Amino acid sequence: MAKYLLLKHYRGAPASVNDVPMEQWTPEEVSAHIQYMRDFATRLESTGEFVDEQALSSEGTFVRYDGEGRPPITDGPFAETKDLIAGWMVIDVDTYERALELAGELSAAPGAGGKPIHEWLEVRPFYGEQCTVTE
Repeated sequence: MAKYLLLKHYRGAPASVNDVPMEQWTPEEVSAHIQYMRDFATRLESTGEFVDEQALSSEGTFVRYDGEGRPPITDGPFAETKDLIAGWMVIDVDTYERALELAGELSAAPGAGGKPIHEWLEVRPFYGEQCTVTE
């Protein structure tokens, strides 16, 4: 088994097929999207492939160590993860192909109008994990 991070992006990836920003969805559309994600996670829990998931707030700050005293913080001038990453899911699967299969299914979560988003998800193995490609 290898762990993979499935990243949901706000921007930085190619546009989704149903490319309506979530801020423009109705409350019912947001609820349907969240329920799809919950149902997906529940199904993966039953197969032992689910590890964790989180949706992220749009708030955030860059911080770094800069010697003694208070660390410097900034809200720019570069893109921050709060602008780029909407959320993530960690899965633990037997093969890279399975990770791709699950990411493709997750990409079909409903969005505006109840239609699948077909969003691009980034699939990244955990550092040090062995990716088993079976092709």
